[in-house]
Amino acid sequence: MRYRLTFVAGLALGYVLGTRAGRERYEQLKKSARQFAQNPAVRNTAETAAQQGRQIAGRALHTVSDKVGDRMPDSVARRVRTLRERTTATSGEDEWGTSNT
Repeated sequence: MRYRLTFVAGLALGYVLGTRAGRERYEQLKKSARQFAQNPAVRNTAETAAQQGRQIAGRALHTVSDKVGDRMPDSVARRVRTLRERTTATSGEDEWGTSNT
């Protein structure tokens, strides 16, 4: 899915940069893109994808640290423990201040 979105974005950018339609067509595309991005369904989908990504990353952190924790140097193990404690002690916000819900 990510590759499709990247392709479509590249195609749109190439069209805008390569077209001879001028400023008017550029403004139309910009307005359409803004309306698309502000669509509640699109925003909800993007937030859901971000939340799932955070959950998967958290699970991966715990899985990897459990499997290789005893084989890591102490400095790395301390950092992993710090990250693990931070993720379990957070109050619903990540380190950028965005909500995980």
